[in-house]
Amino acid sequence: MPIRFITDYPALFISDKKILVISELHLGLEYELYKSGIKIPSQRRKFEEVIDQLVKLTNAETLVILGDMKHKVPGSTIREDVEIPRFLENLRERIKVILVKGNHDDRIEKIVPKGVKIYGSRGYKIGKYGFLHGHAWPSKKLMACDYIFVGHVHPAIEFKDSLGFRSVLNVWLKGRLNQEMVKKKYKLNKTGRLNAVVLPTFNSILGNAMLNRIEQGEHTGPLFTNKVFDLDSSRIYLLDGTYLGVLKYLKK
Repeated sequence: MPIRFITDYPALFISDKKILVISELHLGLEYELYKSGIKIPSQRRKFEEVIDQLVKLTNAETLVILGDMKHKVPGSTIREDVEIPRFLENLRERIKVILVKGNHDDRIEKIVPKGVKIYGSRGYKIGKYGFLHGHAWPSKKLMACDYIFVGHVHPAIEFKDSLGFRSVLNVWLKGRLNQEMVKKKYKLNKTGRLNAVVLPTFNSILGNAMLNRIEQGEHTGPLFTNKVFDLDSSRIYLLDGTYLGVLKYLKK
């Protein structure tokens, strides 16, 4: 199998292309929390260390970030304007970096240093693999892919016991796009296999969408609100690899 989730990390590796994939860094979130009275140190160095560990584990040659590199919208903070170029420059010393624009990435072109390739919100493909953020309809070209990787959802599952103790854990979603709906939407006679994977957030302090609490279509993007990817039929995995089951059963 050329695709594997990296155990205990919110990242996956495509072995035949040597591509490491992550999503939802939201650098700059710390400043917003600081204004609310919550002091959290910059996450930049932590992210660099984790990505270094992942590169060593996988021998990846390319890093694909599925959008939401920065946090503030619209515009950007002075902190983001300083930290994001430093972060990407440091990464580029070790690995090729590709960014797919997310809904938080307006004006990102003015921040990102030269040498970092940026693709628009409709995504891009390498061979049979497609990459997009998920807040916009993907490009028609991606519909020829066998595998599509998506961010944006911030997927998590809430656990609650009989005493009311509650915990929320990030998860992976695995499913498939509805080929007949795709053919109709894009006026195609044939598609790829369209297996789809929704990534957990790389930034652990972000808010999450508790999938066993929300209804289909809440804050999930056009693939989900139109049930091209049916969340309820998706298979759910914890970051440690534990298989939880199909989402519709976890909602009961």
